[in-house]
Amino acid sequence: MIIRVCVGSSCHIKGSPEIVELFKKAIEEYHLEDKVTLAASFCIGKCNRVGVTVQIDDDIYAGITKENFKEFFADNIIKRIEGK
Repeated sequence: MIIRVCVGSSCHIKGSPEIVELFKKAIEEYHLEDKVTLAASFCIGKCNRVGVTVQIDDDIYAGITKENFKEFFADNIIKRIEGK
């Protein structure tokens, strides 16, 4: 699984550095280093949305914030890895 966090200007202002750090910590906490690749991406094209844009494989999600990160990670990373 490849997780790309937008680090373009708009997402940077909306907190992408914090989201990257949250991903790093969660990947380590759940011991997913061998299952997940975390990468930065320039503009994914959802700049008019609230929050940061994240791409997981071919799926794009907008609106990721530090407030909804845990739920997003559980619903979109953990469940995929567990095959749910």
